[in-house]
Amino acid sequence: MDERMTEKEQATALIDEYTRLQRIKAAKDRDEEIEYQIKTTRAKLEALGIMTEHLDK
Repeated sequence: MDERMTEKEQATALIDEYTRLQRIKAAKDRDEEIEYQIKTTRAKLEALGIMTEHLDK
């Protein structure tokens, strides 16, 4: 099975990343926004079976 991302999937992922960065840039409380982004990204990774505790500082 080919697990490479299509061009459309790559574009979607990059748009999502750009949106997240813009949210952080515009946030009144950047630390709170960063924590929110980490929390949601961690949930997405764990839903795919990827544990994040070894990545946490």
